[in-house]
Amino acid sequence: MAFGKTIELFLVNGTPESLVTAELSNWNGKAIKIPRNEVQGCTRDDIKGAGVYFLFCQEEDGTDSVYIGEAENVQDRLVGHLHSKEDYYWNTAVIFIGRDLNKAHIRYLENRLVSITKECNRVKVLTKNTYQKTVLKESQIATLEEFIENIKVLINTLGYRILIPMPQVNDSTVLLRCHKAKGFISAGGLTVLKGSVVNDHDAPSFHVHGPGFFKLRHRLFDEGIISPDFEFTMDYEFSSPSAASAVVLGRISNGLKEWKTNDGKKLKDL
Repeated sequence: MAFGKTIELFLVNGTPESLVTAELSNWNGKAIKIPRNEVQGCTRDDIKGAGVYFLFCQEEDGTDSVYIGEAENVQDRLVGHLHSKEDYYWNTAVIFIGRDLNKAHIRYLENRLVSITKECNRVKVLTKNTYQKTVLKESQIATLEEFIENIKVLINTLGYRILIPMPQVNDSTVLLRCHKAKGFISAGGLTVLKGSVVNDHDAPSFHVHGPGFFKLRHRLFDEGIISPDFEFTMDYEFSSPSAASAVVLGRISNGLKEWKTNDGKKLKDL
């Protein structure tokens, strides 16, 4: 049974584009969201504590990606990222600290968060290696797993859905069809189901009139989410019905008209 939660968001400088803290009632952890250009000059003590952090990036083709790391002094590590020659450029860091975290704890958290993010498969994970041999007592693991559950709540509240599993079909789900694909409306947009088949070619003008959707379609091929046989290898959530229909059809389209129920009713009429 899920219970209500109280979250306190504080806009430190009076604007959501600047530093934001987020705290759950009755939890000794804290989330800190900070833009890249404020990291080096930040004088807060809490940002210097032990914790884990997420660096949010966007590739040139529009692909979202994230680097997940750990540090005993998070600010020092972030400043290190600023001056290193990395293949990615991050805009925002989201940090999670706790009063009682030590090196073993944050290594465990980093490894688990990388695994969960990869399982959810919503963004590309840039972290290559994590420490996987952390030895902890059973009681410590239980405490850290609860810490992770709170991270999931707060990072989603801050607008990053990377730790949320893909939506699942249930008895009340209304299935929709487009071409040879099946999907359903989900919280983040529209989820296309594994086994759905996409059009085997692009419209000649697709890359001109819909460059974002064109790049998305071909990225899904490159990443194996759509197989060489033009079939989805896994469930995939699109940000909108039109994004889903454009990828399925290989052309610009209105998803509210293209997605239909089994009896032919258009999505816009539901």
